[in-house]
Amino acid sequence: MTVLIDPPDWPGPRGLMWSHLVSDSSLEELHDFAARLGVPGRAFDRDHYDVPETVHARAVALGAHAVSSRELLRRLIAAGLRRRKRHRLSPDASRLTPERPDTLTP
Repeated sequence: MTVLIDPPDWPGPRGLMWSHLVSDSSLEELHDFAARLGVPGRAFDRDHYDVPETVHARAVALGAHAVSSRELLRRLIAAGLRRRKRHRLSPDASRLTPERPDTLTP
């Protein structure tokens, strides 16, 4: 039962670098930790919170384990908590023919 945070290596809004905050045991643990950290609910994205670099040190001080992005993802998957993005249909998806889904109609 651990909350994990990866390095702030992801460019994001306001010119900041961002980290991912996850739990390797439950979303409840993750939400509780995020609340203690003061991270707003809108920062939650399917299976993780996006947190700015300004929060990283405080998260570690509160008990999050700093791990690599690869390790974070490995442990999230192993815990069965990974929630991938749904594939979005391309604008041409409505033009696929039922007989040959890989062929576009004119």
